Amino acid sequence: MIKIMFVCHGNICRSPMAEFVLKDIVKNRGIEKEFYISSSATSTEEIGNRVHNGTRKKLANYGISVEGKYAVQVSKSDYYKYDYFLAMDSYNIRNLLKIFGQDPENKVYKLLDFSESPRDIADPWYTGNFDETYDDIVQGCEGFLMKHNFYKWG
Repeated sequence: MIKIMFVCHGNICRSPMAEFVLKDIVKNRGIEKEFYISSSATSTEEIGNRVHNGTRKKLANYGISVEGKYAVQVSKSDYYKYDYFLAMDSYNIRNLLKIFGQDPENKVYKLLDFSESPRDIADPWYTGNFDETYDDIVQGCEGFLMKHNFYKWG
């Protein structure tokens, strides 16, 4: 089983969007049993809060529910529980490396490192543009699955 954790600052916008987008993609391809997918924050600011309304609305447009998801913070011990940590931007890469201390197994990446246009994913908390964030996340998730040949499973 491949264990993936998406990471952003607060775990209410981008990382839960990525978590539930990837869960939907692998479910639709019949390979969901091959994955454990989660998300978390590098900060403590939103711990216990529900997913942002903009993310909930955007995913609802595609029939994707985030019901029951509340913000949690990544911990140092998570490093040994997951195969990949897919952060939304460089800022959260730095924060992850501070939390983990190091990345000896090369598990930490930016999600869009797996796209044809590697870059940070803008935070819709500030931009208000959940459409752009969604498009970037889909591109990153598809690129991640293709890069690792996960589409050949099932």
